[in-house]
Amino acid sequence: MASGNGALHPRKQPVQARAERTRKRILRAAAHVFAEYGYAAGTTNRIAEQARISIGSLYQYYPNKDAILVELMSRHLDSGASALTLDRERIASMPLEELIRQDVHLTISNHLDDPQLLRIMLEQVPLAPELLAKTAEYRAGRIAYALDLVTRHPEVRVEDPHVAARLLVSTVALTVHQLIAAPDSVDPESLENELVTMLTLYLKGGEAS
Repeated sequence: MASGNGALHPRKQPVQARAERTRKRILRAAAHVFAEYGYAAGTTNRIAEQARISIGSLYQYYPNKDAILVELMSRHLDSGASALTLDRERIASMPLEELIRQDVHLTISNHLDDPQLLRIMLEQVPLAPELLAKTAEYRAGRIAYALDLVTRHPEVRVEDPHVAARLLVSTVALTVHQLIAAPDSVDPESLENELVTMLTLYLKGGEAS
């Protein structure tokens, strides 16, 4: 993989609608190629062929496939952050199970578009500093919301709110990543129900409603 920071950035930032459409076409093609062939065999030539553009045109937008994969991962994080922007002012008034289900459901939904591509992104994405910073910012926002939940919701009974918040975020993220992106993935609805039950009981101190 390329190691220079510049090699992981798009070369052309589209300012016209046609250029933006071309970039989106490249990203859709790359998602298809990476999911079908894997990262190692997902060459820029295959991406260009799938996008029906010349390899020269592709390189006007992205210097290599690392930069394309980084942008796909960045967009995945942006989508997750947008979907999981929940109203903190309603935390204390909503039933705990409903809050947990909303979070779990949105997380699962954000991973259903292409589980195979998700697995490749999680396992093979280059560790660019900008991407690490974005991932850390996303996780910090999730933990801040979880901490609000465990400290303000009247149904929650935990001994250490800070540990509980981090445990809540990690459990949802890692469980969904592993079980949705796995080759033998589980049924999303069943995963949601079981995960909601487990987390709700934990936060209530083991007391069933």
